[in-house]
Amino acid sequence: MRRHTRRTYNLCYRFTGNGHEAEDLTQEVFLRVYRTLASYRSAHGGFATWMTSVTRNLLIDHYRRTKRDRITDSLEDAMPKLENKESAGRRPDQAALAGELGEQVQRALGKISPDLREAVILRDLQGLEYREIQDVLGVPEGTVKSRINRGRIELARLLEQMGVRPE
Repeated sequence: MRRHTRRTYNLCYRFTGNGHEAEDLTQEVFLRVYRTLASYRSAHGGFATWMTSVTRNLLIDHYRRTKRDRITDSLEDAMPKLENKESAGRRPDQAALAGELGEQVQRALGKISPDLREAVILRDLQGLEYREIQDVLGVPEGTVKSRINRGRIELARLLEQMGVRPE
């Protein structure tokens, strides 16, 4: 459990943008894993890939359940501040810039479609390989690559509109 907690939490957080919600969803994932552990088959992929599939399915269920609530919430209210953890070598101005950038990325992620968002999160933030993402999403590799590409383009467009420029 400890080995997969951080990865599961990060996936939930990146998808929801809410720390408390991500914690609750992470607990739900582990409860679901415990209840369905007998269905895991190593022949269908690694345990981490299976865990990611379970997490994704739970996130989809959660997304559908909360869709009506999100429509009425303003984007600013729905997107919490990212936690800033300073490293020993980071100056305060660097930490502030990194925190601001993180907030903008999280806000932009919340604006792209769920299909594109999950592909970008799985590849760029979780570091999964295309084959693992294909297994998790249950779509062909070409679709995975297309969603990642379209998601990156859409994310870049939104960030540019927010005034974020690559260095």
